[in-house]
Amino acid sequence: MLTALVYAAAALAEIAGCFSFWAWLRLGKSALWLIPGTASLLLFAWLLTLIDVSAAGRAYAAYGGVYVTVSLLWLWAMEGVWPDRFDLGGAALCLIGAAVIVLAPRAA
Repeated sequence: MLTALVYAAAALAEIAGCFSFWAWLRLGKSALWLIPGTASLLLFAWLLTLIDVSAAGRAYAAYGGVYVTVSLLWLWAMEGVWPDRFDLGGAALCLIGAAVIVLAPRAA
């Protein structure tokens, strides 16, 4: 359960940080948006170090499924665009893949 919460928090931090750069470059917002955006990206990187796995690449791979899902939640909540059935189906597949990576029995 803690792993899922850390992944969700990391995804939110990464998306918020990247969105601040998007807002600056694509939406014409002030460069001041980069200050909280950079802090958010640092938080994202730190949060991923809290994942209890034996290899960083495995933590990043599983994180990808969570990232896809949280990105679609951002699309809906922050941009007002409802994900379609293909978005939702793809997110479900990604979460299944993430669960396989995280929950697979491995030798210690």
